[in-house]
Amino acid sequence: MIEDPEGTVLALFLAFCRIGGCFMVLPGFSSFRVPLQIRLFLAVAVSMALLPTLWDTIYPNVQGGGSSYVLLVGAELFIGVTLGLVARFIVVSLQYAGTAMSMAIGFNSSPGGGIIENEPEGQLTALITFTALFILFLTDFHHMIIASLVRSYGFMPMTTGFEPRMALMTLTDTLANAFMLVLRLASPFLAYGLIFNLSIGMVNKLAPQIPVYFISIPFILAGGLILLYFGSNTFFTLFSNGFADLFSRLI
Repeated sequence: MIEDPEGTVLALFLAFCRIGGCFMVLPGFSSFRVPLQIRLFLAVAVSMALLPTLWDTIYPNVQGGGSSYVLLVGAELFIGVTLGLVARFIVVSLQYAGTAMSMAIGFNSSPGGGIIENEPEGQLTALITFTALFILFLTDFHHMIIASLVRSYGFMPMTTGFEPRMALMTLTDTLANAFMLVLRLASPFLAYGLIFNLSIGMVNKLAPQIPVYFISIPFILAGGLILLYFGSNTFFTLFSNGFADLFSRLI
């Protein structure tokens, strides 16, 4: 690499485009709570660490220079963003599950500031998304991402460029599988809320003069929180296993 400093810099920038594009949208790393300089230095450090491994793959493609190199930069950036969005969609789908669970158990408090993203979200949703992301880091999901970036040069080679159809199919499959994953995770809470509200509706028909709705709110909320307390271990275990399975299957 030292024999050709210009080629080394060009190859490093190409590696940075794919890796930096992935880190730009990757859950956790792309949070507004992580300073921009930290994200930039992290992407550069990972690019420099992986360049010797990817040297024989990247360096031959920088020999042409000129307009072909500019096209490679754009293609690598889009490929990296696509890989990062796959992981982001799976994690963000938990926000949908958390909102559905909050509505099912009657935890309809006003949304506050998010923990990970700078968007308002409910307390239960923020707790679930933060805990899930924390567990993913504990299980070294970032190592899985880096390994997938290295493997991506095999099924998304630089010579073919960016394929929008393949990227859209991958993201569509990610959304479909992530929706089914979080639907299975939230199904006990949805079933609990449905059965409880149906029972309360029948009681209200028997005694319409009693404000059953206001009386039942503490009970459905307490039952939902108890269900979350005893089922949280299984909930997050299934999510981490599902994340690893989906990501390894799609990428």
